[in-house]
Amino acid sequence: MHLYNLVSYFLIFCSGLALGLTISFYLRDISFNLQLNQVITPTPTPAPTPPPQLPLKTKNLTRVGLKEYLKPPNVMHDMEDNELLWRASMVPRISELPFNRTPKVAFMFLTKGSVPLARLWELFFKGHEGLYSIYVHPNPSFNGTVPQHSVFHGRRVASKAVKWGEFSMVEAERRLLANALLDVSNQRFVLLSESCIPLFNFSTIYNYLMGSTETFVEVYDLPGPVGQGRFNRKMSPTIKLKQWRKGSQWFEMDRDLAIEVISDKKYFTIFERYCKPSCYSDEHYLPTYVNINFWKRNSNRTLTWVDWSKGGPHPSKFIRYDVTIDFLKRLRNGSKCVYNGKRTNICYLFARKFTAHALDRLLRFAPKLMQFN
Repeated sequence: MHLYNLVSYFLIFCSGLALGLTISFYLRDISFNLQLNQVITPTPTPAPTPPPQLPLKTKNLTRVGLKEYLKPPNVMHDMEDNELLWRASMVPRISELPFNRTPKVAFMFLTKGSVPLARLWELFFKGHEGLYSIYVHPNPSFNGTVPQHSVFHGRRVASKAVKWGEFSMVEAERRLLANALLDVSNQRFVLLSESCIPLFNFSTIYNYLMGSTETFVEVYDLPGPVGQGRFNRKMSPTIKLKQWRKGSQWFEMDRDLAIEVISDKKYFTIFERYCKPSCYSDEHYLPTYVNINFWKRNSNRTLTWVDWSKGGPHPSKFIRYDVTIDFLKRLRNGSKCVYNGKRTNICYLFARKFTAHALDRLLRFAPKLMQFN
């Protein structure tokens, strides 16, 4: 009996102990979960107060529109040739203009350094701002300065070295064209040298170019060693001997042809590969290219007069005592040609090669004879 009571008390004690432990662990688990939830659950932050709405002043808003696109770019940029040609080749598919445009003539000077006849050209351009653009491609080693008041100031393009008689001459021409095409207002493009002079005043030349229905790339077929003899038969079948042409380097063209020239890879690559001395690309690339593709709207003549009467690889130069009033009159009106289907005696708008020594007499005779201003 006594043993029975001991066993009973022991069982009751063990049951109480187990129940106490169970309740203790349960309460601790609840406390831990509550603490954990307090740690994990973020305290909500109040939403920031929105700033006060300021009333719109519509009267002071300036419309941008196409202003930035139409702004002529800085001519001294850091584009590589392939980037420049790509950008310049872009053409709008819609012909109607959503803005008023005053067409300009791009005067592109391919020089060794400065423009020695700049004072004459400054008189020519004076008073006609907004109707022309100027681009100068000198040798990259040229480090001369241009006075800030000059129309040539800030008009130097990013250039590369050019050697006479080499393909780099054609590359420089395309580089000038591409830079000029970046200005959407440029509609006619004239290539000039540092020794060129104008033969008429600005208004006459501007109206002559803007009114023309043709381009002015000299194109002719010349038998013999300095013409057909320069043709490389490896150019065939892309270019055939019967298509081969020669002409003056100094051209004038409209915007449509300029875009075609800077976009051409087919004929450009052939000339780059196969036209080596004594084949001179600057005398054959454009004449042949235009003859094959755009002969219908080309005049086949140049607007720049030169004197080849003495023969040799270079035309005659004109110094101080060569410049007379009679000489300049003969250059202005001493020829016959066709302009827009009609006969005319105004065939040349420019002439070369005039040295810096001729500038004094040009400044004395030209403004009055050519009626500058």
